[in-house]
Amino acid sequence: MFKKIGPGVLIASAFIGPGTVTACTLAGAGFGYALLWAMLLSILATMVLQEMSARLGIVSQKGLADAITSEIKRPLWRNSVLGITLMAIVVGNAAYESGNIGGGTLGMQALFGEGGKTVYPLIIGAIAFLLLFWGNYKSLEKIFVSLVLVMSLSFMVTAILTWPDIQNVLKGMFVPTVPEDSILTIIALVGTTVVPYNLFLHASLVNEKWKSPNNLRDAQRDTILAIGVGGLVSLSIIISAAQMQGREIMNILDLAEGLRPLYGEWARYCMGVGMLAAGITSAITAPLAAAYVANSCFGWNAGLKDFRFRMVWIFILSIGVCFLYFDIRPIEVIKFAQVANGILLPVIAFILLWMVNSPQIMGVHKNSLWQNVLGTVITMLALALGLKSILTVIGLL
Repeated sequence: MFKKIGPGVLIASAFIGPGTVTACTLAGAGFGYALLWAMLLSILATMVLQEMSARLGIVSQKGLADAITSEIKRPLWRNSVLGITLMAIVVGNAAYESGNIGGGTLGMQALFGEGGKTVYPLIIGAIAFLLLFWGNYKSLEKIFVSLVLVMSLSFMVTAILTWPDIQNVLKGMFVPTVPEDSILTIIALVGTTVVPYNLFLHASLVNEKWKSPNNLRDAQRDTILAIGVGGLVSLSIIISAAQMQGREIMNILDLAEGLRPLYGEWARYCMGVGMLAAGITSAITAPLAAAYVANSCFGWNAGLKDFRFRMVWIFILSIGVCFLYFDIRPIEVIKFAQVANGILLPVIAFILLWMVNSPQIMGVHKNSLWQNVLGTVITMLALALGLKSILTVIGLL
């Protein structure tokens, strides 16, 4: 069984980061169980899109950007699509990186106090830089993922300890409602779960694990199981935070209240260690993902030590650190990052849907009618949410 475990675990762990903890806590504290449906919908959408990405990677033995290059023959069209893709990933990952470093900053504030909050982003950025530059972060990443796993399990146990009203939980999951002022939180929940750069990562990672379409069923099982468990953690965070409904979340201590039923006075330290680990782990993966996409878009065939490859992740990392020095609270940065991802999602989802319908790339494994229906519905919903988010932000709705 363990030999069949693939990159689905990495994809799930990528969206269980500071953004997920923050967005889900804000959803629970702000609206109780009312937005559980949005998280459930996001989980199902993630399964559908990530399955397409994995299938594309296995059948074509290429990444998503490589598939675009081979599918579109006209240079103008090809370069336009690659340009849009590259910009979406760079902008999205820069926003995401700000949230990652913001999450790590919150963790350090919980552990060491708020006195050094202006220095914490630099410390986390420096750690991420050194790990990426030396490329020797695999063993540390296992430690960080283990710490994040402990925090995730803690939320699942806490959700049980709070003795939630099962009838209201089920109502929140299966009866969609949009409470007043909740639209940006809904988009944040979508953005923290259906992460655009994960669609690129998954297509690239599966063709290292599996080399034949005969393994498609293994990849589908891996994707559904891993994302399902990750989604269960996200739902548990919302349920745990619902006990704080009505309380304004201002800092890491407010976030830690969600774990108080399990850890009592130690809740802040558990949350601090988990957020710091999640922040550093994600601060490594987001710049790397952007560099891999740029590598494919420009056809560099560059290695980790290549100057061009390094310049991309250094740019993303630098933007993430600098953004936290505009006197904006880390929690606001994290929320903005999730909203930015939610806006960029329809662009990447449309491109993925286009590629998995190509007979030249997918052959007999291209999308079925039902897969196209599901993919189109998800893309249109993401587009509608993204447009409404933009209009809400500029005050038109």
